[in-house]
Amino acid sequence: MAQIPDMAKKVPMMFRAQVEGRCQLQRVYTDRNKSNEAQDSERWVSEWVEKAYPSPPVFDLTVQTRSYQLNWRFVTNGGQDDGIIRPVIGSFGWPFYPGSSMKGVFRQACNKDQAERYCGKELSGKDWQPGILRFHGGYPTNTQWTDRLVDIIHPQQERQVQREKTTSAFAQVSLYRPELQFGISSTELLDDTEWDTIWQIWERGLSSGLGCRVSAGYGQVADHAGQTLFKCRLKGQGQAPKLLDVDETGEFRPNIFRAAIRGHALRLFGGLTDATNAERLVNELFGSVQGSGDVGLLAMSFQPCREIIGSYGRGRWEQPTYEVEGDLYWMLNRPLADPNQRKALSNLIKALMHFAMVFGGFGKSWRRADHRIFYPDYAEQDAKPLIGCHWQWSEQSLTRNYKVRKLENIATFLQAIRKVARTWVQLQKANSRQWAKTWREAWHPQNVQVWGRVAREAEDSRAVEWLHGPYRPAMPTANILEGTIKQTSVTGKLNRIGRLWHRMYPIVRLVRNPEDPDGKPIAKMRSRPEYLELLTLFPNDSPEFLDFLDFLETQQTMFQKLWP
Repeated sequence: MAQIPDMAKKVPMMFRAQVEGRCQLQRVYTDRNKSNEAQDSERWVSEWVEKAYPSPPVFDLTVQTRSYQLNWRFVTNGGQDDGIIRPVIGSFGWPFYPGSSMKGVFRQACNKDQAERYCGKELSGKDWQPGILRFHGGYPTNTQWTDRLVDIIHPQQERQVQREKTTSAFAQVSLYRPELQFGISSTELLDDTEWDTIWQIWERGLSSGLGCRVSAGYGQVADHAGQTLFKCRLKGQGQAPKLLDVDETGEFRPNIFRAAIRGHALRLFGGLTDATNAERLVNELFGSVQGSGDVGLLAMSFQPCREIIGSYGRGRWEQPTYEVEGDLYWMLNRPLADPNQRKALSNLIKALMHFAMVFGGFGKSWRRADHRIFYPDYAEQDAKPLIGCHWQWSEQSLTRNYKVRKLENIATFLQAIRKVARTWVQLQKANSRQWAKTWREAWHPQNVQVWGRVAREAEDSRAVEWLHGPYRPAMPTANILEGTIKQTSVTGKLNRIGRLWHRMYPIVRLVRNPEDPDGKPIAKMRSRPEYLELLTLFPNDSPEFLDFLDFLETQQTMFQKLWP
């Protein structure tokens, strides 16, 4: 019998055990990134795509079909491999949305009569009468699904909000902005009017999202009609995450909105109730994989109207960047146990968005103002990493959402935000006399301080220089040492998150509404905007933090304490 050398290595990745040395689809090997060696997930995907048919499966002529464009990624969990989410694979080796899942989505969107006619009903004696419809699932309409299949997940909630911890990124396999064609047939001859009704039901189901991770923005169609709780238009710029491919492709990922809002919800709840209740509330709102898992109340979708992927820096500092503008939707993902709480939930998500916009940004380096705008002397040096991001309301959403115009507004703004969050805590019966004292960023008056000043222009930022140099020069004659927070526990450093947020929040002006001169004024951005320069601090007992607080309180007059 012929001996085949390294026989195990010749088995396709798809058929290997998910163990060390064979195939670990979910694992991201950092050393492979440095040596431009393909990850297991990349090899797995490459082998899959190579053997898939070049043309999509075609539904039978008796099957009614419609196609829908998804606005970001789409993933279904094939469930075949442990520890990894990757698509169901159907005919011709193409990714497939199963008909059984399609029927489940359709049935949830039906009323009782529709569900019984189209999907079936239970009879006496535990018998079952089938419905008249057959759901044939969905396939991509073209080969674009083969691009950007390797997706990345990097959970950081615990590290960002609760405690210092090393986290790892994981791979998953998802389709990037696919167009999917779905098929439905009937055992009865139906007229066009009834088919229109059937597709309307399907589109109502689609509006809740398809597949896995819909609460994080996956599986959302471009034109959805879900139960929107809050909608706004935003624009921003910052660092785009890199995918795992060898080219390190940059991608704007809408799930940054969910990650930020989830984190802020945890901070605010952590300052109002104990840690256990705060985590429970967040899991109920945004979903969780803990235990048997929770389907969150909230789902989000981002529909970009402008998206530019660029780059910054050179050599090892080169980073992909994004400039994006679009509509952000927060939707009800499942029915509320008490429908009367819908208003409170709408108020909560609106308050969380306002909080996020006033004090930070979204995505990588969200704790820092974009140095390209506010510290050009630094940003013009190519051999530096890109730091910060900048987000603001678009013109269409400015008047409705601009809650802070002056430093004096900050305290009342935070009081209102905490009141909305407290209302939700009380409605969910999560009251406690405790708060999450051990968390690094619980939003409690004993754990956080907000300082601010007005910057007359973008380059008038003062605190940005403190991140890169001394905030106080040494004065030997007065026996005063140089003061610095650079690369300390205050500002953080590589692989260590700091305890300071720096935000340059643009100040708007109020002008008469030309369409309603006697009505309320509308908000407009200034041609040369001024900014609220805000510092949010979560002090610890380190000497550098105590010294910095002493500097703020007794040795400078630019910043004033705004809260508490």
